[in-house]
Amino acid sequence: MKVHSLSQEQTIPISIEEAWRFFSSPRNLEAMTPPEMGFKIVSLPSETLYEGEIIQYSVKAFPGIWIPWVSEIKSLKKGESFVDDQISGPFKFWHHRHSFEETECGTVVQDLIHYSVGFGIFGELARALVVKNQLARMFEHRREVLEEKFGRVTRSPQQTEGR
Repeated sequence: MKVHSLSQEQTIPISIEEAWRFFSSPRNLEAMTPPEMGFKIVSLPSETLYEGEIIQYSVKAFPGIWIPWVSEIKSLKKGESFVDDQISGPFKFWHHRHSFEETECGTVVQDLIHYSVGFGIFGELARALVVKNQLARMFEHRREVLEEKFGRVTRSPQQTEGR
């Protein structure tokens, strides 16, 4: 299984407390996901994240084809970071760490994702042709949503994909 990484960083001009309130509400995930992905929350035990929470989503793979996605919130440190791990869903492996750091410009929101598509060479081909672009689009959309909601910081964003 080949594991890939994707890191993303964005500074938003709000306090860390406000950033935490926004990101720790799973309902905001729908707004931050591009509409074409058809992301929907199916089951949500709480309006605020807690460690051990199981959240069920549904994402559109193709027109008319929906894939269930179940994740668990792990390693939650209030106001600092949390991890969502896929239990089942579209990836063979998905580990997403969200962290927050307050700076003089606002709050730096950092994402580090480790993922594997699975399916050997066919999965790697799908990753190169589709998945990599979908993930980039997801973060591009999120950046636009956050800038529209909270404003823009003049510092330039960073996004990198590792091997």
